[in-house]
Amino acid sequence: MLVNTHILKLALAILTLFSIQAQAQVKTWTLQECLDTAMVQNKNVQMAKNQGEIALLKNKEAKAQLLPKLFIQGDYRYFTELPYQLMPQSAFGGPEGVFREIQFGVPHNISANLTFKMPLYDAQVMGGIKASQTYQELTFLQEGKTKEQVYLEVSNLYYNAQILKNKLAFIQQNLDNSRKLEKNTRLLYEQTIAQRTDWDKVLLQTQQLESAELQVESQYETVLKALKFVIGLPLSAVMDIPISIGFNESEDWSKQKTLDELIQEKQLQLKQQELTTLKNSRIPSLAIYGNYGRTGFGFTGDPESFLNFYPVSFLGVQLNMPLFNGSVTHKKISQKKMELENNQLQQDLIVEQTDMLHQNVLRQSHVAKSQLQTSQQQIQLAESVYQRTILQQQEGLASLTEVLLADNALRDAQQLYLNAMVEYLKANLDIKKTSGNLLN
Repeated sequence: MLVNTHILKLALAILTLFSIQAQAQVKTWTLQECLDTAMVQNKNVQMAKNQGEIALLKNKEAKAQLLPKLFIQGDYRYFTELPYQLMPQSAFGGPEGVFREIQFGVPHNISANLTFKMPLYDAQVMGGIKASQTYQELTFLQEGKTKEQVYLEVSNLYYNAQILKNKLAFIQQNLDNSRKLEKNTRLLYEQTIAQRTDWDKVLLQTQQLESAELQVESQYETVLKALKFVIGLPLSAVMDIPISIGFNESEDWSKQKTLDELIQEKQLQLKQQELTTLKNSRIPSLAIYGNYGRTGFGFTGDPESFLNFYPVSFLGVQLNMPLFNGSVTHKKISQKKMELENNQLQQDLIVEQTDMLHQNVLRQSHVAKSQLQTSQQQIQLAESVYQRTILQQQEGLASLTEVLLADNALRDAQQLYLNAMVEYLKANLDIKKTSGNLLN
């Protein structure tokens, strides 16, 4: 029996050591660490960065339209029937108005040409370059918008996890109180001082708290999995969130343009450039081009077979001037003007909406902060009332109903504190977003 006792103690010591080591290996993540990891590993952020690279390549593609184009052409034709030409007989002393068909040429025709073309001025190409540059800037802003959305998602999940952890701590504290109360009530029942219904009430409350504890623990694990998914960690990764919630001492963020406003401005600029490019499509374009090649003529047969090549080269200037295209350009310009007007209205709407939301969240933050301070005081007062009521109940000066009422008041104060905490954190995020400082 003595040996078995020593073995049991040794096994418990080893299990305790392993438990301490396992707890030490659990990394506690700060909000900033979660955000930094998400900005690198989140799939949406990675796709937004790729869109930026695509926009950069599109800009380079548009600029490449101004570079000379060089290409080579080769052609071989074998005429099974030589083409006919009509020759006027008057050229050979015959009558006027009389023609005779004659076949010219040789069966084998080979040509190889090196051709280049370079635009000297093309308003549409220049407009396309400016539009691609603006689109690149727009894509950069949209990447920032994606990061903003990920920032909000990570922050909300992180704060949700902290709220659940605080809620779990309150439940565990209340469960300890309920178990102590259940023990005291059971003793009073055994001494026939309390009724069986009193003991049952406390038992029911304890069971409800135990069920709530399991539910909150499950919710916490669910939120942690969602947080790991958003920041790009494997779901099997072990992580923990601190219970203490950090507060910003200063909420006076300098107001600047939000990403929504900047994106709308850039979209408006892009529409204006598209309208200008449409108008400039009526301007003539000028290009130079040239050609150098060899043309070969060949004949197989009697009395002599041959294949001779002859050089051909030229330089030229090409002018394209649109005259009439069925008023298609005019209709496109009218459509673009309407789109531009809608973009301007949308921009004004976003500016006004952002200002309105910013004023609202400033007021909500002030109310939530005041409510948070009040609820903290209410928790302290409710805890004091509960402890005094417990002592009075033990001395026979308070009934079990009064104890349960004090316990409910404590739980109500705790819930009000959690609600105020949620509103304060949400308002703080909204202030940073509507002031344009979310990613700063």
